[in-house]
Amino acid sequence: MRVGVAELPLHTGSVPAWLLRRMTRLAAVVTELIVDEYGPRGLLERLADPVYFQALSNLIGMDWDSSGSTTVTTGILKAVLNASDLGVRVAGGKGRKSLETPAELERHAGELGLDPAAYTRTSYLVAKVDSAAVQAGYQLYHHAFFVSEDGAWAVVQQGMNPGARLARRWHWFSGRVTDPVNEPHSGIMGVREPFALNTVASEASGFRRLAVDLAQEGAARIEGYLRQAQAIASGYRPLVLYKPYEGVDVRGVLERYAKLGVPKPERRGLEAAREAGVSSYAELLSIRGVGPSTVRALALIAELVYETPPSWRDPVTHPVDPFKFAYAVGGKDGVPFPVDRRTYDEILSILSRLLERKVYSRWLLRRLAQLTKEWEPPEGEKRPT
Repeated sequence: MRVGVAELPLHTGSVPAWLLRRMTRLAAVVTELIVDEYGPRGLLERLADPVYFQALSNLIGMDWDSSGSTTVTTGILKAVLNASDLGVRVAGGKGRKSLETPAELERHAGELGLDPAAYTRTSYLVAKVDSAAVQAGYQLYHHAFFVSEDGAWAVVQQGMNPGARLARRWHWFSGRVTDPVNEPHSGIMGVREPFALNTVASEASGFRRLAVDLAQEGAARIEGYLRQAQAIASGYRPLVLYKPYEGVDVRGVLERYAKLGVPKPERRGLEAAREAGVSSYAELLSIRGVGPSTVRALALIAELVYETPPSWRDPVTHPVDPFKFAYAVGGKDGVPFPVDRRTYDEILSILSRLLERKVYSRWLLRRLAQLTKEWEPPEGEKRPT
C-alpha cells in the first residue's frame, strides 16, 4: 500500500434528483460489470480500497474531494445491491441509519444463508475500533457493512472533525483482517494528524495486553491508577522505579490526551468487563460502556504508571487521489466540468448494450482501460469543490 494524504472537506447541499437517478443507474451497471469480472468477493475487496471507492464515486459524478462522496455513494450502492441478485447485501448508512445495521444484517444474512450473529458482532467491534481504539478527533457518523454470499465482508465508515471541517474514512475487508485489533484496516483516507491515539498499531501490543490486565482489576483500582498517573504528570515520581521517565516529556504526554478529551474510566463498562472476565483487547472493546474516555484513561495509566505506552502514530494511509475518474461524466459541483445529461445518458446507453453482450464487453472494456491507463489529467484543473 502506498502512502499519501487526501482531504475530505465537509460539504453542504444535496444531489439533484436528475443526477441521483443517473448515478443509481450507472452504479448498477458498473457493479454488475465488476461482479461479472471478479465475483461478489472481488467487489467487496475493491470497495475496501479507499482509492477504488473514491474512483467509483468520481466515476458516477460525485465531487472528487468531498466528504459527501462517502455517504452518497454508499447510499446508492446500498439501494442498487440490495435490489439486485449479485450476491451482495449492504446494511447501515449515515446517522440514524447506522443504528439499523444489526437488524438489517439479521435480515440480509438470512437471505444469503449466513449466521447473522457473527456479522453483528463484527459490525459492533469495527465501529468500536474506529471510535475508541483509534482517536484523532473524528466522531463516527457513518457505518456501512457489506456482506457477500460466500461470507466475505467489508466496512466503509466515516467520521467528522467539526472544528477542522474535515472527514476521515476507514475501510475494512475480511480477507485482510487477521486480528481485528492489530493493524486491521485495508485503508484509511484523510488528513494525517500530528498524532493520534492508536491502540491497534502493531507496536502497541504491550499496551493491549496491559489494558486487559487492568480491566480485570475493576473500576475502583483503575480510578486509583488514574489519580497516580495525574500525580506523575504534576511532578510526582514513584520511588520504586529506577530513573523513571528519563527523556520523557510527561507534560507533553498529558497535553496530547487533553486534546483528545478527558481520560475518564467508565465504571459501568469496566465492571461489566471484569465480570465477563475479558481475556483479549477485542473482547474488552466489545463490552458496551467501554468507550473513548475509558480507552484514554487506560492508555494514560499504561503510559505514565507502567511506562507501556500506546502508539501515537496516525494510521492514515492513502495513495494519490483518483481525480482522473472525475472526467468520466464530470462533477456535481462542476469540477473538472459540470455533468452533462446528454453525455451521461449516452454512456448509460452504451454500457447497457455492452452488458447484454457480456463476451464482447470484457474485451472492449479491457482495451479501453489500456488506452486510458497512462493518461493523467492536467494538474491545473484539480481544484477544491
